[in-house]
Amino acid sequence: MKRREIVKYISMAPLGGVALSGLAAAQDGMPGQGFKGRDLLGELGVRVFINAAGTYTSMTASLMRPETLEAIRQTSQHFVMIDELQDKVGERIAQLTKSEAAVVTSGAFAALTLGLAGILTGTDPEKVKALPKLEGTGMKSEVICQKGHAIGYNQALTNTGCKIVVVETVDDVRKAINEKTAAMHFLHINADKGKILHEEWIALANEYKIPATIDIAADVPPVSNLSRFNDMGFAFVAVSGGKALRGPQSAGLLMGKKNVIQAARLSMFPRGETIGRGMKVNKEEIVGMWVALEEFIKIDHAALAVKYQKSIDMFDAVAKAAGATTRVFTPTLGNVTPTLDITIDKAKFKKTADEIRHDLMHGGDPAVAVVGGPTNLGMTAWCLKDGEDKIVAKRLKQVLEAAKV
Repeated sequence: MKRREIVKYISMAPLGGVALSGLAAAQDGMPGQGFKGRDLLGELGVRVFINAAGTYTSMTASLMRPETLEAIRQTSQHFVMIDELQDKVGERIAQLTKSEAAVVTSGAFAALTLGLAGILTGTDPEKVKALPKLEGTGMKSEVICQKGHAIGYNQALTNTGCKIVVVETVDDVRKAINEKTAAMHFLHINADKGKILHEEWIALANEYKIPATIDIAADVPPVSNLSRFNDMGFAFVAVSGGKALRGPQSAGLLMGKKNVIQAARLSMFPRGETIGRGMKVNKEEIVGMWVALEEFIKIDHAALAVKYQKSIDMFDAVAKAAGATTRVFTPTLGNVTPTLDITIDKAKFKKTADEIRHDLMHGGDPAVAVVGGPTNLGMTAWCLKDGEDKIVAKRLKQVLEAAKV
């Protein structure tokens, strides 16, 4: 068969894929002599650092657990049919998250695009091929979103060809709903920045028979958030895989109503002529994401929070001793981990917060990454390896003391 015929055959096959049996297991690949012990990042001249900032994409988010890495290694030694693997892994993830269906995507951003694509097209192959061109297709073209939830990442929704209609009040929602309304989108991390909360948003959507969707990209822990919004009845829920879940950074989860997830998969690889063809997730990431989710759910998160709090308290004591004003808190909606905010008062420090951050990252060894604004530093502990908190405290003390007036 020619390549195009194979692609066509696979794209027409059921989502269950084709079962392959009787194949000998692939022999484990062994690294060539001389490979073991190489410092690959060192060879490239790429700087490594201690991450006291958090699960930021630009900082490669989080580190995968050994179990996830082993799952990736095992899976890398075999060939499978992607659709069959997604079916089986999706079933396991749906059970873990109490959703009707689930699929592994290339991050939360892709989950948003693909989820909305599923809502727009249903299982109509001609509509799937048409995206993002909506005019003349009969597809709806508007997504309603609260003003406080209208952030840059909503680009993931407009990638489908839809436009965002911004509202503030319940009355605004009722006026905005029309025959073009495809969905009502909610951003959990900004729930406190809107006038309508989850339950009322869902109630409005149900009243008008419009799918409600939600972005909870960085909003676990708590573990309960993995099922909470499925229980509420959101049509789909988008989650990042590479943050606190500690799965592959380029993976995410799309979960929700079975009909929406099945339709979304028609816009996903391995099918061509779709807006999601480039949003590939390899077999290793699919299995790795499932195992990462299993491990995340098993963990004693209360004990982890205590551990992180001890590290933050250590950093807080160092900053206070240097004369800085501090605030320790744990966010409640997203990035839920003990956090330290350090204010750099120009009356007490001869360097700005930007300069201090630069010194932590570039002015000594090891490099330490923190975040912040023009007058503050922000720190967390959940990306630190064991023992690194003491190293961070030492570096913080050095840099703050050197920056004092």
